[in-house]
Amino acid sequence: MAPKKEPVISEFERKRLENIANNNALLSEISTTADKVIPKPALPKPKRPSAPRVKREPVKREPVRATRQSSRLAGLDADSTVLKRKAEVEAEAEAEKAKAKKMRISGDLNLGDIQVEGRKWENGLDGLAALKGLGVRGAQPGLRTFTDEDVKETTDKSLKDLRLRMGSLKLYEKWPVQDIKIVPQRIYAMGFHPTEAKPIIFAGDKEGAMGVFDASQEPVKVEDDEDEEPEISDPVISAFKTHSRTITSFHFSPADANAVYTASYDSSIRKLDLDKGVSTQVFAPADADEDLPISAIDMPSTDPNMIIFSTLQGSLGRHDVRTKPSTAEIWGLTDQKIGGFSLHPLQPHLVATASLDRTLKIWDLRKLQGKGDARAPALLGAHESRLSVSHASWSSAGHVATSSYDDRIKIYSFPDAGKWAAGAALTEAQMKPARQVPHNNQTGRWVTILKPQWQRSPRDGMHKFVIGNMNRFVDVFAADGEQLAQLDGEGITAVPAVAHFHPTMDWVAGGNASGKLCLWM
Repeated sequence: MAPKKEPVISEFERKRLENIANNNALLSEISTTADKVIPKPALPKPKRPSAPRVKREPVKREPVRATRQSSRLAGLDADSTVLKRKAEVEAEAEAEKAKAKKMRISGDLNLGDIQVEGRKWENGLDGLAALKGLGVRGAQPGLRTFTDEDVKETTDKSLKDLRLRMGSLKLYEKWPVQDIKIVPQRIYAMGFHPTEAKPIIFAGDKEGAMGVFDASQEPVKVEDDEDEEPEISDPVISAFKTHSRTITSFHFSPADANAVYTASYDSSIRKLDLDKGVSTQVFAPADADEDLPISAIDMPSTDPNMIIFSTLQGSLGRHDVRTKPSTAEIWGLTDQKIGGFSLHPLQPHLVATASLDRTLKIWDLRKLQGKGDARAPALLGAHESRLSVSHASWSSAGHVATSSYDDRIKIYSFPDAGKWAAGAALTEAQMKPARQVPHNNQTGRWVTILKPQWQRSPRDGMHKFVIGNMNRFVDVFAADGEQLAQLDGEGITAVPAVAHFHPTMDWVAGGNASGKLCLWM
């Protein structure tokens, strides 16, 4: 009789069994340690049948008091010193807990020391090495609001050609969406590296992790058994804990292809050097206890050392990274948070801000007005929406696209912005939107706020932007408000709320609340 062959297990099954064994060993170790600290009670000895039964008097015991009880039951007077001190201690403990939770990460960080652990990111540094030298209605999932019929019925030839081209973008096929988990938690910000050599996507999540995915990599087939189909290896993704709170914005240096800037609610701005693999803090309040949550950053194309940033406290800041953080200029623009802002790509002295105060405002950095705390850039004009405005995004042609909770995308047109005199006020007519597009922007609590993002320097000269769609699509619009495409694909089970356009190529990325990436090319 032929001997039985030992079953061949896959690498994944082998790893799973190892993890189970390691976990069991760890539990056993914890249990042993706990027994040393708190020994188990000895088991009662068996009774001897011959031993006579002796009746004993019951032992009187004091009732066990609860470890915690109210001050009234403890007999403490409301004005007692003991009670006041107890309240102070509890308040101090809670404050320390909250402070530790949002404490920003200061100093330089070596990426090898802050790599996020997990199967999806176990080869993170290897993946990053490839980048060196680069220089109010409910959602209705699956219900399309732009179809092939809309394209067929387009009479304008140039618009139809553009719609056909943008509609032909296909969902990335090397790995399914469910396998491209670029960060551990919900995605709040995304960015494409400006290189045209290959799609490289950055994402930041709500707990301060930054993920990097090189979409040019090829799947590797892993053969475990001749009788089984080869398995496809996981994509190589790099993920690092660079901030202690939500990453809100990415920006890529116009002068250094290896420099990636990130901003966070932890009040800091950091610069990642792709070549050295080091993340350096370039701005944070001088007072370590000061809370200045940063909602967005941008950099003037004319000055690669200057960073402009907005905050949830309604302020706008300007900082030269070659100087100390204490020299940064910070202007209070509104009493309510600025959720998003951007600089005009060609006229970077012009700033468009979107705020919880329901306004889009245009500011001129060339002219500062007022004194002391009232000092601020000149306000050129404002337009008020019915509800909060989430983001304001400039195109290089002078358009500003905003998203707001009144379920509108508004597109403003300022084609002659380059001719404006410093501090010259805009008329009410100039500040009216040129086009308003109905769009469901009711993201609720679990979906990241929808924000329009322009293609910064389109190769075809056609200015267009992308924005997430609550029905689990990404919408593409032209500067005149005409919809160009509604991107979808198999396996998209959550809203790709954070949508981003590559600066020059027709590549679109979308990120969802599970930290997963959708990519269209």
